[in-house]
Amino acid sequence: MRMNVWSALAVSSFIVVFIIFQGCGQPQTSGKTSQGKVETSQQAQNSSETTQKESQPIQIKGSDTMVNLGKAWAESFMVKYPEANLAVTGGGSGTGIASLIQGTAQVVQSSRAIEPVEIMEAQKNGITPKEFLVGYDGIAVIVNPGNTVQSLTIQQLADIFTGKITNWNMVGGNDGKVVILSREVNSGTHVYFKEHVLNGGNTKGTVEFAPDALMMSSSQAIVDEVASNPNAVGYIGMGYISVNVKVVPIAKDSSANPVTPNVENVKSNSYPISRPLYIYTKGEPEGMVKQFVDFVLSSEGQEIVKKDGFVPFQ
Repeated sequence: MRMNVWSALAVSSFIVVFIIFQGCGQPQTSGKTSQGKVETSQQAQNSSETTQKESQPIQIKGSDTMVNLGKAWAESFMVKYPEANLAVTGGGSGTGIASLIQGTAQVVQSSRAIEPVEIMEAQKNGITPKEFLVGYDGIAVIVNPGNTVQSLTIQQLADIFTGKITNWNMVGGNDGKVVILSREVNSGTHVYFKEHVLNGGNTKGTVEFAPDALMMSSSQAIVDEVASNPNAVGYIGMGYISVNVKVVPIAKDSSANPVTPNVENVKSNSYPISRPLYIYTKGEPEGMVKQFVDFVLSSEGQEIVKKDGFVPFQ
């Protein structure tokens, strides 16, 4: 009987010790494992967010005239700063400014100044556009190489693009119906040409392009059409001048000498259809955007402006 009691007590003690051991040890091990998983998950989330943030490109949108220039800036900038990620697209100055207003672009390229109403729209969205002058451009008037016209005045240009002059023989060219090519209305080049040529510098003027003018989607499209059409005429930024087209010298009026668009003539303001080029940012630029703006304004960035066929602001 005693043997049975002591045996029972021994067994009971063993069970109690085992339960206590299990009760003390298991939660500690489980807790460490659970906490470790939480920390690992948090670190992974932070790493994922950082990677995603770094992979999102800085959007540079706007002027079709400046799109190739923007790409040249971006390529050189990313060589200098390999961690940078820039995406450059065109579509027109108006398209770029609309993207800035909507907050979808960090940098906008524009061949015209932003308008007061656009600034107000941006401010309603908590965005104050910051303007930077980055260079100058001369708007080149181009015709087919076979066209014999020697030069044109601003008034003759206005008469051609509004449809008053309909045949090239009316301005010293061959007999042939004038085919008018223009950029689309969201283009800063379209706006500038309409204001300073068609409306004689009156920014509030109401004179429009001829109804049969063909609105082209890009400057390159104008170059291609003029190169293949003997009666076509169009206007482009200097950066798009090609050996496949003929650049027509332009005179301010009938008493002035015709002038060709080039760096010297734009710098001296002797070419009558010259304009500034801008980039805009969402307020004061910061971080990588500031580094990009600083690069564009540097001597290296301005050398790219010159190489791309435009005129440095320095």
